[in-house]
Amino acid sequence: MKFTRDEIAAAQHTVYAAMPPTPQYAWPLLGQRLGATLWAKHENHTPVGAFKIRGGLCYIESLVREQPAVRHVVSATRGKHGQSIGFAARRHGLDATIVVPHGNSVEKNAAMRALGVTLIEHGDDFQAASDHAAVLAARDRLHRVPSFARDLVRGVATYWVEFFEALQRAGTLPDVVFVPIGLGSGFAGAAAARAHCGVSTRLVGVVSAHATAYRDSFVAGHAVDAPVTTVLADGMACRTPVPEALDVIRREADDVITVTDDEVADAMRALFTDTHNVAEGAGAAALAAALQQRGRWKGQTVGITVSGGNVDAPLFAGVLANAG
Repeated sequence: MKFTRDEIAAAQHTVYAAMPPTPQYAWPLLGQRLGATLWAKHENHTPVGAFKIRGGLCYIESLVREQPAVRHVVSATRGKHGQSIGFAARRHGLDATIVVPHGNSVEKNAAMRALGVTLIEHGDDFQAASDHAAVLAARDRLHRVPSFARDLVRGVATYWVEFFEALQRAGTLPDVVFVPIGLGSGFAGAAAARAHCGVSTRLVGVVSAHATAYRDSFVAGHAVDAPVTTVLADGMACRTPVPEALDVIRREADDVITVTDDEVADAMRALFTDTHNVAEGAGAAALAAALQQRGRWKGQTVGITVSGGNVDAPLFAGVLANAG
């Protein structure tokens, strides 16, 4: 998925009308853990605590411009995507209905309601919630916002452009960047930004070992469904790959690796201990992968994203308390 320089510039204009660029830091203690220079991009510092706000802003801006008759949108989420759509819809005066599975994060649900969305709980996992969103869209003639789309990726790419351009100015570029994969917009955005900035950094996708659809599909060369049992990494709880996203991942990824919930918990603790940043499970997955692969990248420069910080307080407290 490629974008012109004008398309990226337009995305930046849309995103920066709502929020400033997020920081990237080379944390010394994390570097010591890894045995390498480690740069972290802090998408947990956006107005909704996650990177997806960028995609929502660009998608809704394009929708309002191209289809001004649309006044109500519907989508499905485990949290970050729904917050991004709610945030952007409110900026443009649109109504938004968001479907989440039963048992979804209490605090993510509260955050979405605070943005003015109508929240509906349906099904046991994201796929069931997504199917119900499709039913609502057809029944009530609502515009359905997908979880993967060109304008979503275009918005998400802005954070990786910030990252690569900042490191270019600093005179250092990462040898590898670890990118968590939920439904694929984050990875596709990283690939688009890499092409935009003309860098040769390797991209390694990261999935939960308890939700391996994209890893299995990457290895098989075609879409493969997989069960979802992750407790911590709900942002990567994908059962069915998106074909367009899989095409990008198969073409652009150096590899796709898995991290367990235990490795994610270790990374959540490390981020808090070494940087005092709060990361949700998916938000710590890139660090978990970097630590798992530390032997391969010792002495080099590694990039990660802290892609979100929206973890329920009791869950996070339990993670911190269970340090081994």
